Amino acid sequence: MARMVDITPKRYVLRVAKARGRIKLRRETIKLIKERRVEKGDVITVTKIVAMNAVKRTSELLPFCHQIEITHVDVDVRLSDDYVEVEVTVKSVARTGVEMEALMGVSMALLNVWDMVKKYEKDETGNYPWTRISDIIVVEKVKFE
Repeated sequence: MARMVDITPKRYVLRVAKARGRIKLRRETIKLIKERRVEKGDVITVTKIVAMNAVKRTSELLPFCHQIEITHVDVDVRLSDDYVEVEVTVKSVARTGVEMEALMGVSMALLNVWDMVKKYEKDETGNYPWTRISDIIVVEKVKFE
């Protein structure tokens, strides 16, 4: 049996969740991102927009997530020597938490990075031996009573 959880009896409270994840890339690709020379455009700006859109559409893709009003989304994109790290913080005044929304934002943001730089990550056979998404976690989940 599959069903949505009934949250009717729960109170509306401020809820905050933060998630984080990484995509490992070649150093040359990171350099292209930093120098804004990726053919598809500004990876950081587009990644932030993708994350925000993903947060707002979570209930469309995960059938047991409730449609909730998102009151704030903050997206931080950090570049290291060989990876891009994305952190998404989501706020809502709701009856249920927003950790799935934060995870969706991070996941889609990282997929967007991959899509935008895949041209530079391919090896001679057209595969991606260096590229990998990892460490997607919920960093924090808070409910303010």
